[in-house]
Amino acid sequence: MTVLDVDISGRRGSFTVRAQFRAEPGVTALFGRSGAGKSTILKMMAGTARPDSGRIAAGSRVLFDSEARIDLPARKRGIGFVFQEDRLFPHLTVRHNLTYGRWAGGRRARRPLEEIVALLGLEAHVDRYPDTLSGGERQRVAIGRALLSEPEILLMDEPLSSLDRERRAEILPYLEAVAAEAHIPIIYVSHETDEVARLADRVVAIDEGRVRAIGTAAEILGDAGEDGGPVAILEGRVTGHDETYGTAIVALGGGTIELSERGLPAGARLRLRIRASDVALATTPHEGLSIRNQLPCVVQAVALEGPFARVMLSFGSERIISRITAKSADALALQPGKPVTALIKAVSVEPARLRPVVGE
Repeated sequence: MTVLDVDISGRRGSFTVRAQFRAEPGVTALFGRSGAGKSTILKMMAGTARPDSGRIAAGSRVLFDSEARIDLPARKRGIGFVFQEDRLFPHLTVRHNLTYGRWAGGRRARRPLEEIVALLGLEAHVDRYPDTLSGGERQRVAIGRALLSEPEILLMDEPLSSLDRERRAEILPYLEAVAAEAHIPIIYVSHETDEVARLADRVVAIDEGRVRAIGTAAEILGDAGEDGGPVAILEGRVTGHDETYGTAIVALGGGTIELSERGLPAGARLRLRIRASDVALATTPHEGLSIRNQLPCVVQAVALEGPFARVMLSFGSERIISRITAKSADALALQPGKPVTALIKAVSVEPARLRPVVGE
């Protein structure tokens, strides 16, 4: 099992980078706003930019060590790189684009071409040329080319940023499949909360070139803003079903939540996302409502944001966020320690996070 250890510092013009983290097999997301330094750190790992000092190691193999004067060239680092643009060769078919990295690097094939083609859903496209493919299809080819170069580590620099929302939705399931099948460290750079929440096993928050926090998606992304406001991320497990109504019961750290989702196997682990705008508050449970999920919570903090209030809630060991008007917060007399009922109007389920429980 390859584990990537990064401990580097350096400058790019007037920009200073200082990063220290570990990436195990699975997806480690470098997350932060545009210009935070994520891509610079990625380039230093890839060998296309040089840190001033520090060390980068993939298991026992040292890629960079300023004290030992080791600085392997990019082509010898065993790294696959997926860029923001697909960078395919227009004169080569999909089949030859896929195998180019393996051929150019002189690497011995370990995974059959057909396996990667099936993983990325490219069976119908192998004899086509890039200019006949959609943006999402071209990016799937670029990912396949990186995987077929037999990398020990896969670096992905905002691979969906050039795609529209529809194409992003098309390619995300394939990225999830890659994460589940590759069994290598994948470093995924993004400033999009939805992508990171869906894909990442671990999140490294980057700001102004420095690591500000490291943790799970639930720990790091809880306060991250997106189109619908802040979002809470919860990890749960399916414990039962209501076959009559086609719902699943999911156990969380503070209790249970009911989902209108079919096909969720008992015992499966999954990741839930609850937007703050989908959480209403009441001082007591309410009968006669269509909202099924009414969770007993305790107010942890109330922060005013102009005409709105962001209310941090604890639900057992979980944290939920509600965004209501400041007037409503005053009317409910919200303050830390006050018991309230969170009325959950909608929950997003990440299907790729479904994980069967072994030995339970």
